[in-house]
Amino acid sequence: MAFIKEESEDVKIEETFRVKQEDPQEQTDLMVLKEETHQWNEMEEKQQEITTNEKPTLTKKTSSRGRPRKSKSGCNFSCKRCRKSFSQRSNLDVHMRVHTGEKPYTCKQCGKSFYTIGNLTVHMGIHTGERPYACQKCGKSFYTTGNLAAHMRIHTGEEPYSCLQCGKSCKQNGNLEVHMRTHTGERSFICTQCGKGFSQKQNLTIHMRIHSGEKPYTCTECGKSFRCKNTLDHYIISHTGEKPFACAHCGKSFTTKARIMNHTNGHTGTTCDHCGKSLTCKDSIKQHMRTHSGERFRCSECGKVFKHKRSLINHMKLHNGEKNEALSSGA
Repeated sequence: MAFIKEESEDVKIEETFRVKQEDPQEQTDLMVLKEETHQWNEMEEKQQEITTNEKPTLTKKTSSRGRPRKSKSGCNFSCKRCRKSFSQRSNLDVHMRVHTGEKPYTCKQCGKSFYTIGNLTVHMGIHTGERPYACQKCGKSFYTTGNLAAHMRIHTGEEPYSCLQCGKSCKQNGNLEVHMRTHTGERSFICTQCGKGFSQKQNLTIHMRIHSGEKPYTCTECGKSFRCKNTLDHYIISHTGEKPFACAHCGKSFTTKARIMNHTNGHTGTTCDHCGKSLTCKDSIKQHMRTHSGERFRCSECGKVFKHKRSLINHMKLHNGEKNEALSSGA
């Protein structure tokens, strides 16, 4: 039986959230309500960003209505805490609530609070069950026109948000902003207990469960619990044996999208933009890019530098062994 690793690094968690933007298949009205309430807890910051303009480093080819977005040259209001810029003071004021934690709009039915009145309005749909915006292709319904527009790109394949640094395109602006942090290295969400930084708020939320021990997602088959819903979803496959992702080249099936992507690279390969070298594995691409970027892993004990993270981990065992030996001799 194949078990899925519970913990993953920051980037892998991000990819999980990007892949699964919409609610899972509804089983009962109760499950729909529970899942969407959880999504609002962990994804509210992205919803708040709908009211703001994009960063100067991002570009959108066209808006969801087919019109070009406003130029970034007018972003005169900057956040002093994370340097994000806005064209209107009101948008900056709303953004600051992310840092202060202020949520002035409260739901009278359940007491949950929100950064903006728009988020509260959408949240109310959870209680009423109203989803007035339906996809004409597949019939799936949504609370807002924005969610419907984002969903439609699944059918059209449109990826209107492009990175100016590497050309990567995304279906949603939030996904592009997450991608941009791979270039900037920005990790503005910091764990107050251990100091680890994350590029997304929901990643920090999941990480905090390591400290609290909270595992809110439980397998109905065996009772095993997990910190992250997507980890549970992947784990359930170990019971069912389902492999929903099939390779278009050879027909081989896989349990996760990440595994089929790595496998598909073996057929198509990925070419390095810097030197033209062909690579087949995502991890190999990361390691190879360090030869161009000069990125290294430095030992905090002795300053020695390594090309690969695994090499640094093995090296640190030497220091840990020396410390244990010193403690033993001093006892």
